[in-house]
Amino acid sequence: MAGHSHWANIAAKKGVVDKKRGKLFGKLSRAIIVAAQSGGGDPVMNLKLRYAIDKARKASMPKDNIDRAVKKGCGEGNAEHYDDLVYEGYGANGVAVLCDALTENRNRTGGEIRKIFEVHNGNLAGSGSVSWMFERKGLFMVPQKHVEEDKLFELAIEAGADDVKKSGDAFEVTTSIEAFQEVANIFEKNQIPTDVSELARIPTTTVDLDAAGGKKVLKLMEALEDQDDVQSVTANFNIPDEIMEELAGQI
Repeated sequence: MAGHSHWANIAAKKGVVDKKRGKLFGKLSRAIIVAAQSGGGDPVMNLKLRYAIDKARKASMPKDNIDRAVKKGCGEGNAEHYDDLVYEGYGANGVAVLCDALTENRNRTGGEIRKIFEVHNGNLAGSGSVSWMFERKGLFMVPQKHVEEDKLFELAIEAGADDVKKSGDAFEVTTSIEAFQEVANIFEKNQIPTDVSELARIPTTTVDLDAAGGKKVLKLMEALEDQDDVQSVTANFNIPDEIMEELAGQI
């Protein structure tokens, strides 16, 4: 089981808990604000903003919240500035970990993330130390119960997807950045639901983990996801299906 895709499923489901704590909407708002600041408030012309809004809608973020975030990004109301940062490090067993963060205080965020790595048997590393092990791609996780594999494969590949494969109880669809929106449009047109639909960092190589190592890495990823400024976390681990299912209920 590729860790990046299965963790994406776990994180998506745990988003319900984050929403109750008020964290998820705050993170989604930041992403929208930064996207609007960098490319304007029109999602038709600003793909980064379109992705951020689509992700917010998938999380059931109220339209008023989305509109307010777009307006803030366009300069209305109190000005907010966030630095877009990537933190790189290693978890247990040498697993490479990447964190995308948006922060108003990089010193505070950097210190907190360093501490999280240290507490969970890892260490924060320098820029470029692990990012070369990942490539930027579109990622969709489609529940197997909602679509036949042959139909999904045909629609995805015709829309420009790179690959479709089984991943636990879902199908993992990967695309180039350029083909991401076309595949998303095809899925929406054919009413194919997705648990995950995002531009992600996909590892080019993976580290195989047993139950002990897997538990340590998943605890690290959960702690990083829970940090207020972190937008997303990915890592290059691989855990067998049966172990992953067992660990998923423990975090």
